[in-house]
Amino acid sequence: MKLLSITIPCYNSQDYMEKCIESLLVGGEEVEILVVDDGSSDRTAEIADAYAEKYPTIVKAIHQENGGHGEAVNAGIRNATGLYFKVVDSDDWVNKEAYISILKTLYELLRGPETVDLLISNFVYEKQGATRKKVMQYRRCLPQNKIFGWDEVRHMLKGKYLLMHSMIYRTQLLHDCGLELPKHTFYVDNLFAFEPLPYVKNLYYLDVNFYRYFIGRDDQSVNEKVMIKRIDQQIRVNKLMVDAYIKCGNTNRRLKAYMFSYLDIITTISSIMLIRANTEESLQKKKELLDYIKSENRAVYNKLRHSLFGRVMNLPGRGGRKMSVAAYKISQKFYGFN
Repeated sequence: MKLLSITIPCYNSQDYMEKCIESLLVGGEEVEILVVDDGSSDRTAEIADAYAEKYPTIVKAIHQENGGHGEAVNAGIRNATGLYFKVVDSDDWVNKEAYISILKTLYELLRGPETVDLLISNFVYEKQGATRKKVMQYRRCLPQNKIFGWDEVRHMLKGKYLLMHSMIYRTQLLHDCGLELPKHTFYVDNLFAFEPLPYVKNLYYLDVNFYRYFIGRDDQSVNEKVMIKRIDQQIRVNKLMVDAYIKCGNTNRRLKAYMFSYLDIITTISSIMLIRANTEESLQKKKELLDYIKSENRAVYNKLRHSLFGRVMNLPGRGGRKMSVAAYKISQKFYGFN
């Protein structure tokens, strides 16, 4: 049994996937690298097979019809044999020294008396053209180098939420919570970082800059113009996060507060993208999203609607919408939103 399974979702990734795979091979026999070719039409499948042939005990190539990023992650979870599970996107990579520290820590935790459900580390925004690299770290809100529960998690600022890039789950936990990401949908990394949390009891934070998150391609899903074009997928994810938040019920108080804060951010992003689209159809979709939340749980709706972001994103009229956009831009800088 492997210590860590790492899934690389790949769709037409021939130009950058090798850098990603090479960075992960450093883990040696402790890891398995699951390269999921999600119906690519370029040389992705050929590259995946070549690595699997060269490193048969480490790399496994999985080929499937195109199902989107979420279905590629699902395939990784289904095929993982490692005790822990990580997703690394094909245009990203990891730091060698931090990687070795991660594996050493996981091995030591396995030998200890307590099971750790989630290991958290830092990630670095590798933003194209940026002279300074922003590091997402959690030193002020998470205890370091010890196993802890949600009661020991201090308040997380709006810009400090956990993303897929910072998370390594215990594989069995993902099976236990029944996580299955929707097909043909972008932004499902938010579901991956959100839905399993009520099942997480013990956490561990290692303050190393492990994951390198590349931002800069014009076709990247986090590009604002692309997000507006794919807004229906963002809304789908937003609704599923609402469902997951309602379903988690009376979980730990601090965890519930964190999950609400995350949901507030995602709903704000959905709202601002719909405002920026600036069409009658997009404004109607914004109303429909809020109506959906209200119909599912009025208390959650009221809390979201009257949060600071909720109030700012729902200022009336054209002038109010302009103020909402301006406020969002300020929040991006202040809170560090991507």
